Order: sequence, then structure tokens, then C-alpha cells
Amino acid sequence: MLISFVIPCYRSQNTLPQVVSTIQETVKTRKEFDSEIILVNDASPDDTWGTIRQLCAEYDNVRGVNLAKNSGQQAAIMAGLRHTKGELVAVSDDDGQTPIETVFEFYDHMVEGDYDVVCAEYQDRGKRSLFRRLGSWADNTMMRMFVDTPEGIRLSVYFLAKRFVVDEIVKYHNAFPHMEGLLIRTTLNIGNVKVNQKERASGSSGYNLKKLLTTWVNGLTTFSIKPLRIAVILGMLMALIGFIIIIALVIIKLTGPKMAHGWTSLVAINVLIGGMIMIMLGVIGEYVGRIYQCLNQNPQYVVRETINYESSKE
Repeated sequence: MLISFVIPCYRSQNTLPQVVSTIQETVKTRKEFDSEIILVNDASPDDTWGTIRQLCAEYDNVRGVNLAKNSGQQAAIMAGLRHTKGELVAVSDDDGQTPIETVFEFYDHMVEGDYDVVCAEYQDRGKRSLFRRLGSWADNTMMRMFVDTPEGIRLSVYFLAKRFVVDEIVKYHNAFPHMEGLLIRTTLNIGNVKVNQKERASGSSGYNLKKLLTTWVNGLTTFSIKPLRIAVILGMLMALIGFIIIIALVIIKLTGPKMAHGWTSLVAINVLIGGMIMIMLGVIGEYVGRIYQCLNQNPQYVVRETINYESSKE
């Protein structure tokens, strides 16, 4: 059985050799498996592509995909998935923190529970900044609230999926892929294996505030219209509050016509209502902008070149 490993790569020239070596040694422990490793360079500013070239020359089962510009982790994963051939596909990180040596625990759990996908459920994520912890919490909360992730299912970038799941995911060609949303859209038959995240071998996370927010917004708006519904509910609530205030002001005027009224409360209410309107317009504008980009067929990514790969599933 062929198992494909997809590794999106960014600023990982120092960690990739160890990641690839770990995968090779892990697959050797199960003689019934062959493997291919797809390394996708997301236009990394360091010499990640040079490292991928060396690994492709060293190993026959390592393939390289070089993107023409930085498209983000989710798009890089999509590029890798479209270049896989395995009956099973594992997606992991490039920094050495993911315990990829547990992949066959995922497979055994998949067979035992007849799952379509098995995702990592991290118990210990090591030393992470408060910013990253808050980002993970917000992302998990968003997925439960807006994408209707069933209770008890934990989604992760480290997962093992069957071929039919991957074939369905790669049918998605819009400009804003979000892997967790695509998994949930494809199947709810998802299992979890508890793992511990390893310490980063070198360097630092490539995710900054902008990238984390982009990923969060993609998940929020790509597979759910709940933000629009929330905007409608907030609009109705503000209209109700405004109506109550008008009635209160009329009563005050009738019962105390000489009562002097300041402008503070009125200004505060106007600012509040104006802010809510701008938020609602922003949500609507985000959806309209995404529709516009999809109609313009904005690509998820552009492949510059590939190594050790004869034909593509593009």
C-alpha cells in the first residue's frame, strides 16, 4: 500500500532533512507500505528549495513542488494533495514538531474504527506563546460555532486521510482553501489519536498575526454564512434598542418637557449604532470581495517547477 506524505515548506531548510529521515525510518517499520514524500516549497525566502533539491537527489521517493509565490500553508497543502498517488495521504508540518513517527498509530486507529480521516489531538503542545495559544483557541471555537464541527472531533493540520477524501478535497478550486473546513465538508467520520507536540528543533514559527488572521477569516467565511446571519440578528437587535430609546425619549418629553437633556448619551448611541453598521457592512463586503475574486478565477497557487514527478493531477 502506498502512503503519500504532504509537507508544506516555509523557512525549513534546517529542519526538512530530519523530517524526511524520520518518515523514511518510520515507513521501514511496516513492510506492507511504500511511501512517497511531497515537499511543497511555498516560495520560502531561505534556501528551502535548495534543500528540497538535495533531498530529491538523495531519495527516489521524495518529490519537490516549487510554488511561484507565497500562497500560504493551506494552498501549499492543496498543491501537495494534487500531486499525491497514495491510497492513504498524511499531511504534516515541516518544522519537526509534528510526531510524524506516530502515523501508523493513525492508520491502526483508522482500520479499527473504520474512519475516513484520523486527526491529531494534541495533549501537550510544548512551549507556545500566549498569542499562539489564543489563536488556536479562537480557531477551534470558530470551527465549532460557524462550521458545525461535531462535539468530540478535534481537527488538526496533522492528519491521515483515505484516497476518496483527498480526491473530493482537491475538487475545490476557489481561491480560499481551508483544510479543516474541507475535511468537515467531505466527511464526519473522523477519529482522533492523542499525541504530544515536540519542541521546535530550530527557527521560529512562520505564522505572524496577519497570517493567523487570514487563516481564521478563511475558515470563518469560506464554508459558513453564519456571520451574515449574525449581522442580521445584530441589526434587528440594534433596531429594537433604537425603537425602545425613541419611546423612552417621547415619554420623558411628555412627562417633563422642561427637563434638560445632554448630548452624551445621544452621541454614544450614535457611535454604537454606527460602529455596528460598519461591522455588518464589513462582513458583507468580505463575502462580496471573495465572490469577486472567485469569479475572476484567482488561483490558489501557481507551480513554478517540480522534481521527481512525471505527471501532475492539476
